[in-house]
Amino acid sequence: MDLNLTPYLQEKLKQAQTIQQQLESVISQRYQFDLKVKEISKTLEELGKLEEGSGVFKSVGSILIPVKDVNLLKKELEEEKETLEVRIRTLEKQQKMLEDKYKEIQEEFSKAYGKGQSG
Repeated sequence: MDLNLTPYLQEKLKQAQTIQQQLESVISQRYQFDLKVKEISKTLEELGKLEEGSGVFKSVGSILIPVKDVNLLKKELEEEKETLEVRIRTLEKQQKMLEDKYKEIQEEFSKAYGKGQSG
């Protein structure tokens, strides 16, 4: 169906496509950070179950190295988890903002081409 878009609506359509790409990127990043937080949480849980003096190894690149101070490792993991959680909250705000912008553009198209087109 050819809508014969005005230049203004053509620009809005381009903006909507850009927003959609940005949304996909934000959602993907957020998903990856969520997985990493879950992985760190599981690691911390398992470290909490270890008996004193148990051997612990840390992955560095493609090798494993022994950890001398498990408490220091726990602290590093907690800090990394906190940093990721801050990034997730930032991405959530960014996602909300993009979704709101996208919704505004959808509403403009609805007004321009009929009322009954809710999605």
